[in-house]
Amino acid sequence: MASRGSFFSALTFLFFSFLSFVSLPNAEAAIKKYQFDVQVKNVSRLCHAKPIVTVNGRFPGPTIYAREGDSVLINVTNNAQYNMSIHWHGLKQFRNGWADGPAYITQCPIQTGSSYVYAFNITGQRGTLWWHAHILWLRATVYGALVIMPNKGTPFPFPQPSREETIVLGEWWHADVEEVVKQGNNLGLPPNMSDAHTINGKPGPLFPCSEKHTFAMEVESGKTYLLRIINAALNDELFFAVANHTLTVVEIDAVYTKPFTTQAILIAPGQTTNVLINANQKPDRYFMAIRPFIDVPIAIDNKTATAILQYKGIPNTVLPKLPVLPSPNNSDFALSYNKKLKSLNIPNFPANVPLKVDRNLFFTIGLGMNPCPTCLNKTRLTASLNNISFVMPEIGLLQAHYFNTKGVFRTDFPDKPPTVFNYTGAPLTANLGTLKGTRLSKIAFNSTVELVLQDTNLLTVESHPFHLHGYNFFVVGSGIGNFDPAKDPSKYNLVDPPERNTIGVPTGGWTAIRFTANNPGVWFFHCHLELHTGWGLKTAFVVEDGPRPDQTILPPPKDLPQC
Repeated sequence: MASRGSFFSALTFLFFSFLSFVSLPNAEAAIKKYQFDVQVKNVSRLCHAKPIVTVNGRFPGPTIYAREGDSVLINVTNNAQYNMSIHWHGLKQFRNGWADGPAYITQCPIQTGSSYVYAFNITGQRGTLWWHAHILWLRATVYGALVIMPNKGTPFPFPQPSREETIVLGEWWHADVEEVVKQGNNLGLPPNMSDAHTINGKPGPLFPCSEKHTFAMEVESGKTYLLRIINAALNDELFFAVANHTLTVVEIDAVYTKPFTTQAILIAPGQTTNVLINANQKPDRYFMAIRPFIDVPIAIDNKTATAILQYKGIPNTVLPKLPVLPSPNNSDFALSYNKKLKSLNIPNFPANVPLKVDRNLFFTIGLGMNPCPTCLNKTRLTASLNNISFVMPEIGLLQAHYFNTKGVFRTDFPDKPPTVFNYTGAPLTANLGTLKGTRLSKIAFNSTVELVLQDTNLLTVESHPFHLHGYNFFVVGSGIGNFDPAKDPSKYNLVDPPERNTIGVPTGGWTAIRFTANNPGVWFFHCHLELHTGWGLKTAFVVEDGPRPDQTILPPPKDLPQC
């Protein structure tokens, strides 16, 4: 421990060079330091033990606690057999893409036996975010919560809870996840689905050998609790509910919302939702439960994972009550729930929606099959945006951009698809000649962008949760069918639309988002279904520097990993 203490003493000194570029926003800002040891540990679930990659031997990993305005130093030491990088999901990382984390986008990965310090400020953000591995499928076990408290003296804009609890939803495979993925890729097919879902790393008592692998939360009658819910699952949108209890949604993706009550929430991979729950029912034991939402005939892990909400004084022998979750294909609930999400939009927390658009983008989401002589069906599944399947580079894109390294990427990603067709009509299996390439979209600094994401029926329609690094965006519109540029914009919500960093594009539909490109750098944009990301459903935005020195990318840190 002494060596780590001396490490951080030296690091704190070096960190002030970083702070000289980015000033701290308030006098009470602190420097929070964390040590992440990436290590392999044997973990048992469902009557079966296996080695998994963890942070500090914990599954899920440790929660990062900070306050708005703090600076954070996280030294990641990689002792696992895989290269590693960690993404701080939802942090804007203003001018500081070097700390964003996606491998080969903003950094080369941390190699086995090496370390890298993620150094960043938390500016203008408070709420529930999370962190996860951003290479291969390692985020199956390498993930945890990131809780940002408001500035001291700044209350929540909702009733102060008696206590709060972090609820992280995930997936579990019996087999080694990387081997499962490798097998699927070799066959040209989707890898085997997970064997269970988990709540705080535990599947709950509906699964075998899980009596001790059940998360339980004790509550007292009459008190109100804040649940910080995170969907860390790799491939499944999830319903969440608590038996006999109403949930009040107050925040999504670390942005306050207009409160509304619901019996269940829907949360896509990558998203977070904060809810208030009042312990106002008969003292008893009640199940929290999660189950996937899927409204197309695709094979998924549809089993229900549970945890327990237990009133104080109730013995563990009492059988908990199960909640009534929406049916797995209940798209009506999904659409109506998402329509209720609105920004709080009050003077302290305004919704600064761009009203004038400088750049209109229209991206189609497509699945397809490419020839593969060695694969099972002689084809390999692929995915694309605007008919381009993204090819990962061999060095970090941000590094290539900053040092003007030629030949790593092109900035000619098309603003619209090359072929116009009835995107959500009858299923299409025709080969549209999907291209492959490392092609990025260049955006002028401070320009306002509207991006319409259109699902298509290439092979099948499906819901896709898209995540934009480095930014929040406003979800100004959404609908089923083909986007109509002549009619649909008139229905946009430009007053209090939800502000997010991850948005689900509805099955067979479209979603329109807006953001102001005021954060220079290279920012990853991808489907947060790990399956589709691996197939190429991703790209990145190159946001140019602004005219002032404080509108340019910060210099890279000296310990930036090399490829």
